[in-house]
Amino acid sequence: MMLGKLLHPDILSALARAGHGSRVLIADANYPCATKSPPSARQVFLNLRPGLVQAKDVVMVVCEAVPIEAATVMEPPDSKPLAIHEEYRQSLPEGVEWVKRKRQEFYAEASSPDTTLVIATGEERRFANILLTIGVVKPKENESPGSQGV
Repeated sequence: MMLGKLLHPDILSALARAGHGSRVLIADANYPCATKSPPSARQVFLNLRPGLVQAKDVVMVVCEAVPIEAATVMEPPDSKPLAIHEEYRQSLPEGVEWVKRKRQEFYAEASSPDTTLVIATGEERRFANILLTIGVVKPKENESPGSQGV
């Protein structure tokens, strides 16, 4: 039995294979996962029905599983602030770089080979897509690099 909160075997496997700089796309229900993500990315479909599973819940669980250094969101055409983006910011660890991209720029970044995992959600809010960049695991204060598990 697992002790961590993340239990989904495909997501765990994809995150274990990812490294620093790899990206995780958490897509809303409108996102074209089949055409706007790289063919090499593992695709996981959590879009059980409209509204379930919500993207913010996936963001929270992924952030507990791997270190996040940056988050890129899709900016709406009118550039108005979105409640979902604020929810994401509150879910992210302190110090995470926050980037906004126009739709086509976001699609280009999400389609890059650096995107190793795509998670489709049932999130109904528009422009709720978020691209998380995995950071590094820092050694604990009393450990030197390379001494873990010795």
